[in-house]
Parts: sequence; structure tokens; C-alpha cells
Amino acid sequence: MLTPVRIGTPEGSAILARLLDRFQIADRRCQEEVAAIIERVTVEGDNALLDYTRRFDCPGFRRGQFRVSKKELRDAYREVPAALRQSLELAIDRIHSFHEREREESWVMTRDDGTITGRMVHPVPAAGLYVPGGTSGKTPLVSSVLMNGIPAAIAGVERRVMVTPPNAESRVEPALLVAAQEIGVTEIYKVGSAWAIAALALGTDSIPRVDVVCGPGNRYVTEAKRQLSGRVRIDMIAGPSEVLIVADGTAEPAFIAADLLAQAEHDPAALAVLVATDSRVAAAVLVELERQLAGLERQEIARESLANRGAILLVEDLDEALFLANQIAPEHLELMVHEPFQWLSRVSHAGAVFIGPHSPEAMGDYVAGPNHVLPTMGTARFSSALGVETFLKKTSVIAYAREAFLADAAHVERLATLEGLTGHARSVQVRRGNAV
Repeated sequence: MLTPVRIGTPEGSAILARLLDRFQIADRRCQEEVAAIIERVTVEGDNALLDYTRRFDCPGFRRGQFRVSKKELRDAYREVPAALRQSLELAIDRIHSFHEREREESWVMTRDDGTITGRMVHPVPAAGLYVPGGTSGKTPLVSSVLMNGIPAAIAGVERRVMVTPPNAESRVEPALLVAAQEIGVTEIYKVGSAWAIAALALGTDSIPRVDVVCGPGNRYVTEAKRQLSGRVRIDMIAGPSEVLIVADGTAEPAFIAADLLAQAEHDPAALAVLVATDSRVAAAVLVELERQLAGLERQEIARESLANRGAILLVEDLDEALFLANQIAPEHLELMVHEPFQWLSRVSHAGAVFIGPHSPEAMGDYVAGPNHVLPTMGTARFSSALGVETFLKKTSVIAYAREAFLADAAHVERLATLEGLTGHARSVQVRRGNAV
């Protein structure tokens, strides 16, 4: 289990160095396997999808089963309890209300000389939403359906496509199908992993290509997105989930331990870090971790994550704690401190900030409203959460009147000539009537 380590000691410096250099590069074997998968999907299309699906998800899968049928969509509603549907409705309303504020409009501006410049904002025509199902569909991420699909809808994406792996009986978890339908997604395919990403990016006979691919997944999904970026837009290259909790002497150890475990249970590679100003709080958190671990279904995963990737760092004060937090730039940052809003302005780099003792990261995963698809591995220094803009493209608009053109022409000729681009200069000169 973890041991509290003070920053400034050799051991603390080693842990901090590990936290600051955590960008994950796929291993060579994963890269080669994914490259081979993409090549097969490129050449063989549906035949490759069928082979991979039979080998890894459903041995009896048939070619005609790729697309979820209308009957399967209808039947799903009978299998989802009313209480769960109410929870989905609440989450949909919150997520939609938040992302509505992210809408962007086209705009133009006119200079005094009559020149018009501006930007047209259009949605991409099609978006692919990858939704993990876990082994045999045991962990259906309904929240991923909502977090990816709702911003795409608000952006105005006409065709939204969901892909998710089938279970061994060639079924998709009914809750996923209900969640998708509730936000208007009915084009759903039973296909997963890297071959699903390749199908979305490249297209096959069964799955027409899309323009944006988003959604979380395992290292094969992530590597496929990395390799296909440029052929298609992707949301981000995401690593294992992360939380960093800043706590002072007023923090409740049971809350801290619960939130560390909420991240640790995701994946053995998940990152759960406490930065504490009070050694007594840190010691109490250790006791709580052991107590609460016993009640987790995914206890072994959480224990491995804490052992391999967890850390408890002791600092002198909150100034040092926030300095460290900004250096680490975590996916999720929790401020469990006295009067946390006073410290919010000190946060520069974090995917999302959770303020106070009653704002666990789990609220953000499901019903708070902001998107839970967030930058990891320190990329919060320069990137943002998935949002409506992920599904928008922008086109610049430029219109010169003759008088305005003549006023600017000499400047363009001068700059083009400096760069050695005589064709650029000539395109201006010919309009002035003085082309050589």
C-alpha cells in the first residue's frame, strides 16, 4: 500500500518526476498489431471486421448482425428499469444544458474600407462514437454514450454513429441502446476495439466512414486513433484515468480515500494521487483505503493501481500544493480544503476541477453536466475537454472591394517578394494592371 512521502526528499523527487513524465507511448507490439488491423480493414473491409469479432467477442457472429436492428432497439426499452431511465433522463438534461452554452455562431466583420472578413461555422457531416462495453459487455459505459453524443447533436451533426462490441451472444447491453436512442442515435453497430476505429475512419460496405471519431477505449483503441489521426479527426489521445486531490487539515479522510479508490478501480494503470498539507490526514487516509478496499468489487484492480501508480505527497502549505497540481496537470483535480473557492483562481492546468467535500469526481462522470472526456497525461496544459467544438469546422471568409484591394496591394507585393513567392506578387500585380 501507499506510504506518505514528503516533497523535497529524494524519494519524493523521484515520485514527482514519474508524475511529470507520464505520457504513454504505445509499446511496439501494440503499434504493429494495430497497424496490421488497420491494413486488414482497409483491404478486406467487412470480412476483417467479421473475423476479429468472431475471434475476440462473439464466436457465432454473423455478417448480417453488424447493425443493431429496429427490433433490438425496441426490445431494449423493456429490459431497462424505469428508475434507470429516470437517471438517464436527468443526466441527459444536465449534460445538454451545460453544452448548449458552447454553441458557436458564424460571424463577419467589416473594416472601414469595406473589406469583409469572417468565419463560417459548420458541423462535420458525420461523427463516430466509440463506446466500450468491457469483457462480455460487463461494464457498459452509458455515460460515454451521453458525453459524446449530446455535444455532437448540439453541434448539428446530421449522422451520429455508435459502435460498441457485442457480447458472446451477439447482443448489446440494453441500457446502452436506450441511452443512445434517448439522444437520437439509432445507427449502432456491433463492433469494437481497433477494428471499429478503423471502420469508422476508413469505411466498409456495412459502416460508411465518418469525419470525427471520439470516445474512450483500451490501448488498442487509443493506438488506432493515434494512427488514423489525420485521416479523421479524433477527440484526443487519452491515457488511464487520473485524479489528484489537494487536501488540508480540514479534509475528511474517508472522502479522500473513496475518491482515490473511485479512480483506482478503473484500471491497474489509473493514477490516484493525494497532495496533503497535514500528515495526520494522510495517515488517516491510509487507514480508510484499507477499510474501503475490502468492500470493492474491483478490489484487486484498485489495489494494483494504488501500488503501481498511486502516491501520497506531503507538502508544507497550499501554495506548494497548488504549484505541484499545476505542474502535474491532472485530468481531475479535487480541492478538499477550507474555503476552496479562494484557491480556484490558482488552478491553471486541470481537465476539470471539483470543489469542496461534496463534489466527488463521480458526480462529473454522470450528472453534473460538464463533459467527462478530459485530457490526461499532463495534456491539460494545452488541451481541453471534449465539447461541441469537437464536432465543428470553421471556414474563413475574405471579400475585398477594388478600392480596398488597391490600398493593400503594395504591402502584399512587398511581403511576397521578400518570401520569394513571385507568383503571389504577380496575382496582385495583374489586378493592378502592372504585371510584368
